[in-house]
Amino acid sequence: MADLLDREVAQRYASWFRALADPSRVQIVAYLARQARPMAVGEIVAAVGLAQSTVSQHLKILAEVRFVLAEPVGNARHYRINDNCITCFPSAADVVMGKPAPAVAEVCS
Repeated sequence: MADLLDREVAQRYASWFRALADPSRVQIVAYLARQARPMAVGEIVAAVGLAQSTVSQHLKILAEVRFVLAEPVGNARHYRINDNCITCFPSAADVVMGKPAPAVAEVCS
C-alpha cells in the first residue's frame, strides 16, 4: 500500500494534533513563539490567566511532543518554543492530505 501514510509518521502527526487540540495550549504556543525567549511558568500564567497547575500541565503536554522545550534555571524551569517543531508542524496537514513529508519533520520526533 504505497498510498498509505507510514504508521510511525501518522502516530507522530496525531500526537502533534492532540497536543494542539486544546485552545489554551494553542495560546501558550503562540505566546511563547511571539515572546521568542525562555519564560518562567509564572510569566506564562500571568499572560494566559489560568492556574499555575493548569499551565504546568499544558506545558508538560507540549514538551512531550517537543513543541516546547524546558530549560532548568536554578530550582525552576523556563520554557521556550522549539522553533524546529513549529517550523515543520504546518506541513503535517499537507502530509495527511497526500503531499510528501519534509525531511525536517524528523527533528520534531
